[in-house]
Amino acid sequence: MLLASTVLLIASCIGLFVLTVQFALVLRHRGEAPAPTRSGGARPGISILKPLCGVDDDLEANLEQFAGLDYAGNYEVVLGVKDARDPAFAVARAAVARWPHVMRLEVQEGEPGRNPKVNQLITLADRARHDVLVISDSNTRVAPGYLEEIAQAFEDPDVGCVTHPVSGVGERTFGSLLDNLHLSASAAAGMIAAKRAADQDIVVGKSMALRREDVDALGGFFSVKDVLAEDFVIGQWVTRKLGRRVVVARTPVFNVSLRKSVLSFFQRYVRWSVIHRTAVSPGTYFAQALLNPTPLALLGALLAPSEESAALCLVVALGKVAVDLSTVRALRPQPLTWDAVPAVFAKDALLFAAWTYALFSRTVNWRGTRLRVARGSRLVPLRATGLESATSLPQSGRVLAG
Repeated sequence: MLLASTVLLIASCIGLFVLTVQFALVLRHRGEAPAPTRSGGARPGISILKPLCGVDDDLEANLEQFAGLDYAGNYEVVLGVKDARDPAFAVARAAVARWPHVMRLEVQEGEPGRNPKVNQLITLADRARHDVLVISDSNTRVAPGYLEEIAQAFEDPDVGCVTHPVSGVGERTFGSLLDNLHLSASAAAGMIAAKRAADQDIVVGKSMALRREDVDALGGFFSVKDVLAEDFVIGQWVTRKLGRRVVVARTPVFNVSLRKSVLSFFQRYVRWSVIHRTAVSPGTYFAQALLNPTPLALLGALLAPSEESAALCLVVALGKVAVDLSTVRALRPQPLTWDAVPAVFAKDALLFAAWTYALFSRTVNWRGTRLRVARGSRLVPLRATGLESATSLPQSGRVLAG
């Protein structure tokens, strides 16, 4: 017991150190000046592909923001639904009627794959008018200059993908506070740190920009129709198959979460944990536990109770709180106060449970659709056996974002 306790306590201290370095990298990333414009030519046309599924928190206001983006070039917002029975259909149709010069609505054609979002992207990309495609989730809002930053990045012909850190805003319930805390303090920070410290690409589909020619070279979105972590896989393919770079934008996008329940928060991160477990190597997945050091410290202190282990556990827990709240302050407009301390502890406990669940399970529920995830985040029928799990998708890399 003493040896196990010592290992866990040391691991928790290492984890806290890594998180502190991660926070420093976030500050450096956010503090950099915007890249200078390389040319004074016309901006490329941009098609924002926005798949909808159900009515997200504040969906109407989210769409309204995209109707008036400040951009020197032409852009359009192509809204998608699976069919007219989706509750989002009426909201999307009203948005098109209100902003017909910017927005269009497309209904999904067929159901080519098992990933519901990718099924929509296949139709939306086919109907898009411009050659820069920006995938943007329905529950996001963006900062001023969002499209300009994307266009500037694509002035470099070696850039094949632009993605954005994701910060959470708008919490009115405890579940949404947990969600927004994790997105800002862990997902966005891990994404930035992985790129800056190890040149590892974590592409997040909440905001992912690609040239049409590169999407076509990868086989279109059809090539990831049966992949759950399609964003991560596409990011890997951009570098490995096309030899181009992934750029992590300096400015985050903002995931709007207002009234999420604690249960829905937990279910979401169970799904994310299964994605991570199947997308990366087992060693990488186990190493991710270091990024949640408080449960490790608590387990270490319980295995060999003493004043010293209790004191070390307290230091790790308070250090984790301080790093989380400081990272949130760096990544979103509204900082959190020390009143959010209980939420940090609750979040970390639930995330540890989700991480543990993914060690033993491969099934997820995505907006009412039950899916089985095989190796490489490949989606297979629920009855599939291990023999059906083989795939040639990337198995390495560091997914630190969630």
